[in-house]
Amino acid sequence: MVNPDLVIMDVNLPGIDGLEATRRLRARSSPPAVVLVSTHDEDAGEQFVAESGAQEYVTKSAFGPRRLAEAWSRSRS
Repeated sequence: MVNPDLVIMDVNLPGIDGLEATRRLRARSSPPAVVLVSTHDEDAGEQFVAESGAQEYVTKSAFGPRRLAEAWSRSRS
């Protein structure tokens, strides 16, 4: 079994959506930090985070090395 520290999860996945996959990851005894990404606008992010337990939501248009580093830093505090 893989035990990552950080998972970058797309909200829209085939079969199981990213929100349910995130809930399952966060239910582990030692859960990883999860950053959700999607083409949905920023306003949808609050709902996605609340529903799934993810640490952060980033739109795909804003996603990049700087934004990922910021999200990772916030998830570790």
